[in-house]
Amino acid sequence: MPAELQIPPPPTSFLRITYPAPRVVLITMSREKDLNCTNAAAVLEMTAVYRWVDAEPSLSVGILTGAGKKAFSTGADLKEWNAKVAQAAAEGKDTGGAGPGNVPGAEGLSNRRGKKPFIAAVNGMAYGGGCENVVNCDIVIASETATFGLLEVKRGLAPYSGVLPRLIRTVGLQRASEFALTGKIIDAATAEKWGMVNKVVPQDHLVDEAVKWASEVAEISPDSIICTRAMLREGWTTADVVEATKISNGREWAELQKGENMQEGLRAFKEKRKPVWKAARL
Repeated sequence: MPAELQIPPPPTSFLRITYPAPRVVLITMSREKDLNCTNAAAVLEMTAVYRWVDAEPSLSVGILTGAGKKAFSTGADLKEWNAKVAQAAAEGKDTGGAGPGNVPGAEGLSNRRGKKPFIAAVNGMAYGGGCENVVNCDIVIASETATFGLLEVKRGLAPYSGVLPRLIRTVGLQRASEFALTGKIIDAATAEKWGMVNKVVPQDHLVDEAVKWASEVAEISPDSIICTRAMLREGWTTADVVEATKISNGREWAELQKGENMQEGLRAFKEKRKPVWKAARL
């Protein structure tokens, strides 16, 4: 664990946490025999870890990947989901809230807003909720063997954690419809062509490539990272460009201008030296 950490990471059993580069944290989903699927306990654990990344001053970028070479994440634990639905039905209750993502206080990566960017290093199958995680990441690096699918419709379900409106904004209505309504599986090359993936690399280079991208981002002012990401996200989720700009300028941009990192960046440019950043104030 890096000495500069100010807040210890939360205890984990589903996730492995490592630190491959300065200001970068690598989070590995490790439920390999279950293809890194997520049950309710895993969703709560992931929520705690994402919130810790946002709160820890020494971290700027997160990377999410899956253990092994077969699966990034195959989404929800359907056995647990089936048991909850069966129990709710037997008790005469509404089964609509029985999904593993519907955990009080939980906000897994599918619905995470957060402050700091996450890079998905997709090492294999990204299905269902696993694919939702990918779509909501800021940058996506995929191995040549990675595959993507929203398979919910084949199980009588529907993607419900925000992936559909996000996917429309990323790939367009027709491709999103083709993908979600058929439950088809696409390969990494197709995902890259559609704009879901930034870069496809050999499996053995995947994590190194993701760390390279994360390190490039982490060199920037921590305040600038948070502010720029917030502006991008507001533009992605707010329909009106003027309104999105107004919201971000009145919030993150206003705070950015109050911080020492903005002054340091301008001074360093004038003095022709590398800036020395402080922890983010945003």
